Amino acid sequence: METTIKKTKKQFDAIKVMREIRDKMSLEIMNMSYEQEREYLDKILLQGKCNVAK
Repeated sequence: METTIKKTKKQFDAIKVMREIRDKMSLEIMNMSYEQEREYLDKILLQGKCNVAK
């Protein structure tokens, strides 16, 4: 009995996108103080770029 593995190409890779977003944000806030990071994140949340509630 042979088992065949059917591979399908993902239309959307959530893990990959999450890592890309996290890496981009990490680079942007790397040299910021805590207060600057809070201002940056609050600004992003207010602009509606992120659907996460405070």
